[in-house]
Formats: sequence, structure tokens, C-alpha cells
Amino acid sequence: EVQLVESEGGLVQTGGSLRLSCAASGFAFADHAIGWFRQAPGKEREGVAVISSSGEKAYYLDSVKGRFTISRDNAKNTAYLQMFSLKPEDTGVYYCAVMDPLWPLNLNPGAYDHWGQGTQVTVSS
Repeated sequence: EVQLVESEGGLVQTGGSLRLSCAASGFAFADHAIGWFRQAPGKEREGVAVISSSGEKAYYLDSVKGRFTISRDNAKNTAYLQMFSLKPEDTGVYYCAVMDPLWPLNLNPGAYDHWGQGTQVTVSS
């Protein structure tokens, strides 16, 4: 079965950094784009970043551009989200997800058909 497992998040102070990983199995990882999403309490899930199957193209949510970097290592079937200059508004449950290959790269949750369990990231002020 398709499985996506996010690393443990954590608690970090404003201005700090955190790196998340997403370990994938059960499908051809190198053939699929991978996205990162987050959901704050009482809010809608929003797309944070997506990376193409080859790793050559990425898109970001405007509010994280310049602070977050998405990457992948296809040899390890793992995707990453490196976050720096964290702000309290970055707080939420972070999910990685597999994009349906019929869609162009995008950050619409509806374009993704498999999801990890989520991991909590809390940024304190």
C-alpha cells in the first residue's frame, strides 16, 4: 500500500528553523510530484510547497517563499521541507502528499490522492 510517514515536528521559537522529512513507500516515488500542506486549528488546509517528480521545479505558498525550501532524494524515497525564520502563523499540522500525475503542479489539496498522517509544528512567540 501507499505509505507516507512524516518525521516528528516540534516546538520552536519565532525565528528558529526546523526540517521535516516524508518517507514514502508502496509506489513509484520518482514518478510523482510531492506536496507539503499544513492546517491550523479551525482553518482550511493550505498548500505550502510542491516539487516535481524530478526535483527540477517547485512552487511555494507566497507567505513561505524565501523561508521554506522543498527538496527530495529519489534514491531514498524521501521528500523534505526545510523551514527557517519561522513565525507563529506557521503553526499547524503539516502533511506530505502524493499528487495525481494527470494534474500540472499545483497546491490544491484536491489534486493529491495519498496523504501522510501529519505532524505538529508549533512556533512560539
